Amino acid sequence: MAIAIDFGTSNTVIARWNPVTQQPETLNLPGLSIKQSLNPPLIPSLVYVEDASQSKILVGQQVRDRGLDLKGETRFFRSFKRGIGANIQGFLPELDGQIVTFEQVGQWFLTQVIEELAPLEGGLDSLVLTVPVDSFEAYRHWLGKVCQSLNVEQVRMLDEPTAAALGYGLADREILLVIDFGGGTLDLSLVQLDRGVQATTKPVGFLLKWGNKSLAEDSKQKVKTARVLAKAGQNLGGTDIDNWLVDYFAKTQGLAVSPLTTRLAERVKIQLSTQNQASEVYFDDETFESYELELNRDSLENVLKEHAFFELLDESMTTLLQQARRQGIEIADINAVLLVGGTVQLPAVQTWIKQYFEPDKIRCERPFEAIAQGALQIAQGIEIKDFLYHSYGIRYWDRRNQRHHWHPIIKAGQPYPMSQSVELVLGASVENQPSIELIMGELGADTGNTEVYFDGDRLITRRLESSETTVKPLNDREGARTIAQLTPSGYPGSDRIKIFFQVDDKRFLRITVEDLLTNDTLLENQLVAQLS
Repeated sequence: MAIAIDFGTSNTVIARWNPVTQQPETLNLPGLSIKQSLNPPLIPSLVYVEDASQSKILVGQQVRDRGLDLKGETRFFRSFKRGIGANIQGFLPELDGQIVTFEQVGQWFLTQVIEELAPLEGGLDSLVLTVPVDSFEAYRHWLGKVCQSLNVEQVRMLDEPTAAALGYGLADREILLVIDFGGGTLDLSLVQLDRGVQATTKPVGFLLKWGNKSLAEDSKQKVKTARVLAKAGQNLGGTDIDNWLVDYFAKTQGLAVSPLTTRLAERVKIQLSTQNQASEVYFDDETFESYELELNRDSLENVLKEHAFFELLDESMTTLLQQARRQGIEIADINAVLLVGGTVQLPAVQTWIKQYFEPDKIRCERPFEAIAQGALQIAQGIEIKDFLYHSYGIRYWDRRNQRHHWHPIIKAGQPYPMSQSVELVLGASVENQPSIELIMGELGADTGNTEVYFDGDRLITRRLESSETTVKPLNDREGARTIAQLTPSGYPGSDRIKIFFQVDDKRFLRITVEDLLTNDTLLENQLVAQLS
């Protein structure tokens, strides 16, 4: 059975491929999914740790049914996806004698969801997981490690906006802009769908785990090709708006900042997606305190403006349209704009989008299901042609400014797998040098960094304006920096080693190192680092 999981900051959606109807369908997991009929089945991305030492947890709606999301305990986790792979500022809780990381919480959540799912589906043959377009490889690598422990034969990974484009199933050869605005991230992706291409090679994508053969290898039907033309994204989502609203109510009504008021603020925000005025009333029968929150759309828009919300949206749209223009694509060439994620339902967001595009091009009928259902397509014989969102570079010493800088070796926008390697020649820098070290990193955008930190018990992201490049070092640790042992030792004044950089079909950076003096191959197609 083929399953796709859209693991979101606020909610998680699961879809399966129905072999009878040959159509995707969204699954309801009893006990874990929200008990409602208006929307497709959603699993709240919540975890409550009953016993960390025994990995005994509650997930999804189980947490809300017991009221464990309202008490402010350190055993309760929400928005934990944002902390995975991030450098957290502040403290992480110690539960039952162990420090609990967001990576561990995320693994517990996904593992529990899949364990609940597998018996209902009679086992899982193929699993597709979706990831934000702006995620660093640390997040993707974490997801890959989680998958290795699962009892699933084949696991693939796909960018969320690309999956959404497939999920809407629009016409041939259309250029589609996907605006994926969920609880934790804003992702924009310009995708071109081509149908009717005969499959001559195995479908690509990000294959994490596989058995003897892929499901698509047996398919003789023609496949679709999804080509990513441009993409941009940032850590901004509905969770940020919830926090801004909590702070607004704390300031205007003196309400305490707590998980309860955060939940009430989220409900008010959701109401404003469909009505002009919203209110939430709550009475605590233990403390006898009552809460009453009221807000209208104008007040919400003012809160958004105070936090430069629309400027941040414009920044991402400008980046994406600049990438598109470099390929000769203008706004008028975009055939449809597909909106996915809960935050796109806010009228203020839809009004902002209409400043760029005609209303008849904008589609918003499948904000929750499009990603998970579209992700199933790569298990049915689709080929994904993608490019690197971040650059790879090497660290060097800037003598003039007496500090380290990073020089790009493989630049963002490079399609992968690469058809040709990038070469670099290095020499020894001191007499009788026994080895050569090289620190490599993944380079983010230079328009500012995102800091993840704790404000009380809230996990917050904050934009740091800076001209410095955001870097995630890949091998800056003991034993990993050395890429060449020199025998005989090296001396300054001549080239000594040649390095070939390559990105494979799983988007991993690999290097081959040759000794120019001895003609020996010191490393061959070596994975640069196991990310952590």
